[in-house]
Amino acid sequence: MRTENGGSSGTADRDAVRAGGTDYERIFHPRRVAVVGVSPGGGIGFGTRYLTSLLAMGFEGEVFPVNPKGGEIAGLSIHKNVEDIPGELDLIVIAVAAEAVIPILEAGRQKGAAGAVIITSGFKELGTPEGMGREDEVRRIAASGIRVIGPNCFGIYCPKSGLTFFPNPDLSRESGPVAFLSQSGGLASDFMMTGMWMGLRFSKVVSFGNGADLREAELLRYLADDPETGVIAMYVEGVRDGSEFLDALKAASGKKPVVILKGGLSSAGGRAVVSHTASLGGSRVIWESVLRQAGAVQVRDLQEMAQACLAFSLLPGKVYRGLSFTGGGGALGIAACDAAETFGLEAPPLGADARGQVEALLPKSGASGVNPVDVANPYAPPVLLEKIFRAVAGDSRIDLQILIVLTHHFKGLAQDQGKTVEEVFPYRELADRMKAVAVETDKPVVFVLPNAKRGFPDMDVVEIHAKVREAFLERGLPVFDEIGDAMRAIGHVNRYYGCCCGKGVES
Repeated sequence: MRTENGGSSGTADRDAVRAGGTDYERIFHPRRVAVVGVSPGGGIGFGTRYLTSLLAMGFEGEVFPVNPKGGEIAGLSIHKNVEDIPGELDLIVIAVAAEAVIPILEAGRQKGAAGAVIITSGFKELGTPEGMGREDEVRRIAASGIRVIGPNCFGIYCPKSGLTFFPNPDLSRESGPVAFLSQSGGLASDFMMTGMWMGLRFSKVVSFGNGADLREAELLRYLADDPETGVIAMYVEGVRDGSEFLDALKAASGKKPVVILKGGLSSAGGRAVVSHTASLGGSRVIWESVLRQAGAVQVRDLQEMAQACLAFSLLPGKVYRGLSFTGGGGALGIAACDAAETFGLEAPPLGADARGQVEALLPKSGASGVNPVDVANPYAPPVLLEKIFRAVAGDSRIDLQILIVLTHHFKGLAQDQGKTVEEVFPYRELADRMKAVAVETDKPVVFVLPNAKRGFPDMDVVEIHAKVREAFLERGLPVFDEIGDAMRAIGHVNRYYGCCCGKGVES
């Protein structure tokens, strides 16, 4: 409970947390946040952008802007220094010149802040004595009672508490099971945007930059035990202590999937890593070996990482040994089976009973009920597809079903009938029926939505494509743009639950 002066009546509890370790609750769910480095005149400075983003996110705690000039911004009085803020702080966000950071960090520590986010660059990543000295000072202050994220970072995104990521005011307030740790702020921002469009929702995202204090190993341990997190994704350029990181990674991947994108594996990339976040990357062979030993899931780009996280977050945690494919074209099914084999998945032929039921529902010519199932018509109605999927689900060798939907074909149908694409494509009904099949048969349904029409004349198709994706995702049904993407993501799920779970696996 808050006291009138803005302090906390739980001081004894907080002291106990400080004595025992990091107070992550106050860092990720702060009630009193100072933002140092705002401009009374507004503008595009980092401090001002962070403050306006925080307010736009609807952060419900108290916010204290700080600038030596004082004044007002966004209806809030600007304090001239941190010391003038009444009561105790939970979190201090610092976006000032590098040479001014240290005294402000110390002031935040003296105000009882559990954590500090240093957005400012100009530390160890410079490779200069001055930069290294500043980072040493950050570590010294951190060791005396305040945990530091950064410097040279974008901070924390926690939708549950309303903490936003610099400089993104338009992030979702809807929480989800995916956590993301990143040494790069820009890449973290890109991953969140890509992931949210794909259907990911996040519990916590941390851009820790140089990682002068809090960094990958310690944050991994925290997220491994975080009840709000079901999947951990990471972008790593290098680690300070290899054995500590490996221990933390093994422990975390034994509890939940950990998906890792390693930057700087090439010689040129390794050089760039040093100047980006002052990390030492390590060779490709070493990293691949470490990740296999730890049972982590290794990916090669942001798209693959987001797709893997989508599969882990929406599919029940198990191995899917047999897959079925259904669509309105024979070549699509053949390509799907080829992609499945590429990623170690199987598409067994349907048994006689299931095949007989499916073929009884299909046209006498041009269709196939073997697996892949070719319905011979891209406009097959949802009620027919539901019957087919229920029949296929009765085959004990099928664990998961994939429906390939070609949204672009509906444009021609709409033009023939003088209607809009949305009027001729009952995608919401399709989503409802497929959700019912997945729940009632205990066999997940995955959608693949290729789109061959993406140019300016086909913006109506692009729009309906997005609406279809949203309808499926709202019902908890994974959606992928290409069959190969879906197979690769499901392959990651199978390898993790089949032989990883922290034990290590060759992949």
